[in-house]
Amino acid sequence: MAIEVRIPTILRQYTDGQKAVEGTGDTLAELFTDLETRHAGIRARLVDEANGDQLRRFVNVYLNDEDVRFLDGINTKLADGDSITILPAVAGGMA
Repeated sequence: MAIEVRIPTILRQYTDGQKAVEGTGDTLAELFTDLETRHAGIRARLVDEANGDQLRRFVNVYLNDEDVRFLDGINTKLADGDSITILPAVAGGMA
């Protein structure tokens, strides 16, 4: 089962500069564990282990353009051919 994962610029240091990588897993949690086997350090940037292995607060993850926080979060089920997009949350505004 192949799942495309689009990587934001800030995390490409973990993927040797690749904009997209492939991984496998029945859930988002399994996919992140699979990615860690080839891209050491990426899982820690996505998953907060101290908070019960939940997505980090300032990381947005989309499954086929749908925010996984409105699905089952890190336990969201995946299927062959799905597309995951990782986006860091952006803050700012006028002071």
